[in-house]
Amino acid sequence: MLTAFGRAFRTPDLRRKLLFTLGIVVIFRLGAFIPSPGVNYSNVQRCLDPSTGGDLSGGVYQLINLFSGGALLQVSIFALGIMPYITASIIVQLLRVVIPRFQELHQEGAQGQSKLTQYTRYLTIGLGLLQATTMVSLARSGQLLNGCGADGSSSPVIPDSSVVATLLIIITLTAGTGLIMWMGELVTERGVGNGMSLLIFTSIVATFPTSLGQIISTQGWGTFITVLALGIVIMALVIFVEQSQRRVPVQYAKRMVGRQTVGGTSTYIPIKVNMAGVVPVIFASSMLYLPTLIAQFAVGENAADAPEWAVWISNTFRSGDNPLYMAVYFLMIVFFTYFYVSITFNPEEVADNMKKYGGFIPGIRAGRPTADYLQYVLSRITFPGALYLGLVALIPLVALVLINANQNFPFGGTSLLIMVGVGLETVKQIDAQLQQRHYEGLLR
Repeated sequence: MLTAFGRAFRTPDLRRKLLFTLGIVVIFRLGAFIPSPGVNYSNVQRCLDPSTGGDLSGGVYQLINLFSGGALLQVSIFALGIMPYITASIIVQLLRVVIPRFQELHQEGAQGQSKLTQYTRYLTIGLGLLQATTMVSLARSGQLLNGCGADGSSSPVIPDSSVVATLLIIITLTAGTGLIMWMGELVTERGVGNGMSLLIFTSIVATFPTSLGQIISTQGWGTFITVLALGIVIMALVIFVEQSQRRVPVQYAKRMVGRQTVGGTSTYIPIKVNMAGVVPVIFASSMLYLPTLIAQFAVGENAADAPEWAVWISNTFRSGDNPLYMAVYFLMIVFFTYFYVSITFNPEEVADNMKKYGGFIPGIRAGRPTADYLQYVLSRITFPGALYLGLVALIPLVALVLINANQNFPFGGTSLLIMVGVGLETVKQIDAQLQQRHYEGLLR
């Protein structure tokens, strides 16, 4: 393995791509610690200090803070992270089902994909502007940091409440989102791997030392060793499932093109167990956040006069250790897995493309029978994939109940799925580029 890495850095083209990717990652991490203009950095750190009651392990902004690498609660220039782009990408992908024009662009090839990417960029800036405005209002009211740093308190996060200062912070946060999107596209074009995925991977990995250090300081070395050993086992199982796939054999008939005979080859359609990736977990987390947000506005500043339904929602859905929350979370992940797979994989489209190029599944007639067979295989393999996603997503919640370490338990949920998926894909791309120049790749 070390020899393979040495060959990678001895290859000029690959070395340039790796160093460019590392440079973008360093800039991305530096931006997570540069405070936005008008934000009192010392007051933010005072609110985040656990010794002053700044424990935010159960906050409703945990998912967004995870994708920003901790920059959200630092109120830095990259506080919004990659989350607006992820949301915009998912919305554009879902609009293909609702708007026929989007589906036509998707089928036009590279030119149509370029147009969809342009729409995604515009929507990312719009969502970034909306989220930046929401974040500034939450920071000024103290709700971003669990009641700390509100205007009028002894340590306000944003001391200057003028319109000019507020607009400056909003514009800076939105510009930070645009810069992150641009850097991700640069990595995709000039670096190694998918740029957006690598930036998310970097944000998640950056929280690991802090999470593991807090487990040692609060639970002791015994719990730390147990968590580490359990995490290695969970990661190995996740890698095994992520690599698992059902290979549907496809045979292409021979045909004459001019004077040449083409076709007659055998291949397969890889249908992964986890076709949906991490999107269902993000959907479920976002949907379960809405009741808490509504209840938070209903409670207001005076918690004593809050309605009973708002108190019940806050007690049930805020911390994540409630059995009802876990059950609803699991069922929503299963539902969104089926929903997302049905959108991203169209058996009829695959069957039509096979028929167009003379391909068929042995023993299955081309056309409608092929689409029905693919749908049958897809429905059977999606069920274990949905259960797998739900169980992995529940790991941090179970850790909260057993060892009281929800946010500090990094080996589970969205973070583990993204780390394994992005890590495997990046290693495969490096291996493929090595094999183009050497007979041996990164993997053996």
